Order: sequence, then structure tokens, then C-alpha cells
Amino acid sequence: MNNDLEAYRLKAAEITCGISARPVYDLVLRICRERGLNGKVLDYGSGIGTLPGILHEAFPHAEMWAADILPRPPELKSEIGWIQGDLNNTLPSPDGSFDAIVSSEVIEHLENPRATYRDLFRLLKPGGLLIVTTPNQESIRSLSALLLAGHFAYFSDNCYPAHITALVRKDFERIAKEAGFGPVSFEFSNIGGIPKAPSVKWQSVLPFFKGRWFSDNIAVVCIKPKA
Repeated sequence: MNNDLEAYRLKAAEITCGISARPVYDLVLRICRERGLNGKVLDYGSGIGTLPGILHEAFPHAEMWAADILPRPPELKSEIGWIQGDLNNTLPSPDGSFDAIVSSEVIEHLENPRATYRDLFRLLKPGGLLIVTTPNQESIRSLSALLLAGHFAYFSDNCYPAHITALVRKDFERIAKEAGFGPVSFEFSNIGGIPKAPSVKWQSVLPFFKGRWFSDNIAVVCIKPKA
């Protein structure tokens, strides 16, 4: 890899350290519990290891692995495996290595989501579960930012160069199908900021405001077919 490009990607990764907001972790945990997370599980894009630690605690029977461009965090529990690699490239793991892959708030950091999905498909065993979360570009807040400022809410200059790829549901449906996955389903965090005052949540004003319009984050869930 070009040294300048490698340094650029490392800088982008170091900006966020792979840390997400608590509603995102709650969204991932909700889906994992509903789907019965088990077997060999990969957290794809782990940063400093926060999410794999949460998943390891919630699902101690699962064999937990994590992958990131950053080196293994020294505080990560020894029971959690670590794979270091640039997620813009093919991950150095054999085909069909994992029963489930969680990739939380990562896809928006990567340059080629179609190549990413092809590699995620390769890494999963037949019947394997994929959970991908990302900023919800179809919320009222994000669409308002697009209309008034010319960019989605999480793609302002303050979010660059970490956030570079904005995707909507139709993109995910097409990308997943192209990679070979089965039908896609979507879940929402049901927590979202009000335009121009994102620290104030819709749900603090009207608790029943949920779903696409009122959620800052979306989860894309799909299965690798068994046959």
C-alpha cells in the first residue's frame, strides 16, 4: 500500500477509536439476543475493543474475535482474538471462518462497501449472520442537513476524514444482493437527535417517536444462504 494512503487511513481510524454511542450498542445487543448469537463471532472494525468486550460479556458462550487496522488494545481480554488488517482490503482470515459478523459504525469509514460486503460474505459460514450498523441517512435530522447544508448529518467537515461513505436502505439492499446474501431487514436505534439541537432527543419530547424518521442509527441484518 502507498505509505501516504496507509497513514491517511490510520489517521482516520484514530479519530474515533471505534467508539460508538450507547444506543448503537443497545441496538446491536437487541438484535444479537433476538437472533441468538453463538459460535465463532467477529466484530469487524473494533477500534479500541469496546464492542467485542460488551459482546463477550453478554454472550460468554460465543468465541469472540475482533478485527481492525489498529493494533490489539492492551486492555482487551485475553479470551478475545485479534486480527489486525486494513478493512479496506481483504481480511487475512480463511473463507467461512465465522458463524456471525457484527460491523458497527464501520461501513461509513470504508472506501468500497461492495468490496467490503463481498469479503464479509466470504468470511461467513453458510447460514451465517451479518449485522451492520451505520448512521441513518433517512432520518428527519439527516435529511434536513442534506437539504440545508448539502450533506447528511454525520458527514459534515467535522466528521471527515472518518466518515466518507453514506448509504441508504436501497444501497444496502442492492449491495447485499450483489454479494450473495439473502433478503435484508432493517432495525432502528429508536433514539435520534432533533435537527439543529442533536443533544435533545425526539424521544425525550414524544417517547413514541421511533423508527426511520426519528433514529440516528440503522442496523442492516442479513443471512448468508446455506445452499
